[in-house]
Amino acid sequence: MGEWKEREFKEHICKLIVEEGRVARELAREMELSDSTVYKWVSDYKAKKKREEAPEQYITPAELEKLKNRHEKELQDLKDQNEILKKAMHIFTKNPE
Repeated sequence: MGEWKEREFKEHICKLIVEEGRVARELAREMELSDSTVYKWVSDYKAKKKREEAPEQYITPAELEKLKNRHEKELQDLKDQNEILKKAMHIFTKNPE
């Protein structure tokens, strides 16, 4: 089995157990795999998912300040757009006399 197909196969087995609720021991027997191998795959899969969900990020104070400034600018732009839309709505909803 090629490395790519092997990795895909392992991930499929892990998804069946972790996400579909299949019993690892039963699935291992169905697939003619050892229980310990499947448990190891599942353990690695869960660790990988956990790392992907909550990656640690270290940023410097300067990076934090840049991020803060960018978010403040985006917030101000959205507020400005909202005001323009309010004015446009008022103009277009006036009753012509």
